[in-house]
Amino acid sequence: MSKLTRQQLVDLAVDKYFGNVDKKNMDAVLACMNEDTVVTIQTDHLDHKGIKGVRKMFETLFSTYKKTRHYGFEVTADAENQTVATRFNVTLEKPDGTFDPPMKNCNFFYVENGKFRRYVVFMDGTSVLP
Repeated sequence: MSKLTRQQLVDLAVDKYFGNVDKKNMDAVLACMNEDTVVTIQTDHLDHKGIKGVRKMFETLFSTYKKTRHYGFEVTADAENQTVATRFNVTLEKPDGTFDPPMKNCNFFYVENGKFRRYVVFMDGTSVLP
């Protein structure tokens, strides 16, 4: 597969990935990833490996929170190296309608064959991706 353009990389991270996380659309979220993807939660020194591991991570997130909202993106994309860096805000609404403290997080994505091969998450506050 040819390399993604800068705009395609931005769309993959912001619209296809985070947009579907906020919709709790598991199939669309996982469609952004290679089968052997690795998600590292750097602030917890934790890896989620492969689609099964990532699915479990999102099942926990989706069942813990009524709504998630990722917004205020600052994005840098490098088409030559197929990488995307995102800085964004997150709000998390619990089932009872209360909210966790808002966070400012960063993700660093490495793309191969048009999908995430690996990404690293830095969270401001307690990790919600155990």
